Amino acid sequence: MILPKFTLGLGDRFGHQGRAQLLALQTAAGHGITVSPVWNKSNREHNLVGTEPSSLRAEADEAVAALGWKAPHFVDADHINMKTVDRFLKASDFFTMDVADSIGKQPDPTDVERLIKKHAGDPLNYPGLSSPILRGREQITAAAAKFLAAMKEAGELYRYIASRKPADSFAVEVSTDEAAAPQTPAELYLILAMLADEGVPVATIAPKFTGQFNKGVDYEGNIADFTREFEDDLIVLKHAGPALGLPEGLKLSVHSGSDKFSIYPVINRLVKKHGAGLHLKTAGTTWLEEIAAIAGSGEEGRTLAAGIYAEALDRYDEVTSPYATVLHIDRTKLPPASEVASWDGARLSRAIIHEQTSPDFNPHVRQLFHVSFKLAAESGPRFTNLLERHSAVVGAAVTSNLWDRHIKPLFA
Repeated sequence: MILPKFTLGLGDRFGHQGRAQLLALQTAAGHGITVSPVWNKSNREHNLVGTEPSSLRAEADEAVAALGWKAPHFVDADHINMKTVDRFLKASDFFTMDVADSIGKQPDPTDVERLIKKHAGDPLNYPGLSSPILRGREQITAAAAKFLAAMKEAGELYRYIASRKPADSFAVEVSTDEAAAPQTPAELYLILAMLADEGVPVATIAPKFTGQFNKGVDYEGNIADFTREFEDDLIVLKHAGPALGLPEGLKLSVHSGSDKFSIYPVINRLVKKHGAGLHLKTAGTTWLEEIAAIAGSGEEGRTLAAGIYAEALDRYDEVTSPYATVLHIDRTKLPPASEVASWDGARLSRAIIHEQTSPDFNPHVRQLFHVSFKLAAESGPRFTNLLERHSAVVGAAVTSNLWDRHIKPLFA
């Protein structure tokens, strides 16, 4: 399946905001910006909340029908592998392959020699690239040691899906953003070569970039280094994709983290400069808008949100450990539960909402809430009833966040 040029990953932990999310994309369309939604939810998130992939498909299709959305839309089986893919086959038409556990796994020497024989050659010096792509035995062997086993696994997973779904009925993303270090242009080229050899028609690839992409907060890192890496990656995809026989429209995915505000202008400028496509994930931001809006909705909502915060402090290791590599929480900057319990709802809301000019915004509080959605799930109807009762206010917050903080700076 060929994806539209611009796609936006939308996470919705509790399945209530499909219309509100799509309304942000309709707002963009009204400004001449066409971005297609990709609703995504991982196996872990389904397990924590107690949902099934079919519920995400139902939410997406209902929103599309209700709002009369005519452009394509997709449902992503996020972070799937061979152990979890079966659960998603029927409901999904976008598969984000998680082969991180195989990055760095020792490849078969025969496979390495085959890769060298097929892809060794003179350096490639694509126009605008910061340094030539070296394709000698040494470079290919080093890249294979990092990525070949993982890309072989991606091939196996793709073929499994394709044996159960028509090949033109789904799109594939491959993520290497959990590698230890950013991929060089040569490594990205060779990753694409490995995928092409495996017959994986990758539609979007999420490389590792320099800097830190933490949950729910802004990018931390050297923006000049990110700019160079991002442009190099765009150039590699532009030239290597066709040369390797990969599908038309192959594009970058900015995968990790949820809010990347300081690098959005860079992405905007370079995507336009190269006429490139883009896939970007915003998973988690919808849940944060929900809990912030509920905190400000009245005493019941304030009490629930403050209680979730208190329990998150008590169960800190439990809620943060699955996300340890993508959090930067300074526990000394987390106020005591008793202090948060004394705040009014508006003050608690301001601590969570990612409004960087607000003196009350606390990125450490926001990150802790980001990974504590399971505690809201445990509260059951107490939380979901508030979502339904205050659906207009919550929905407006979700729409505004996506349009004002993400889509507008990225694409406008």
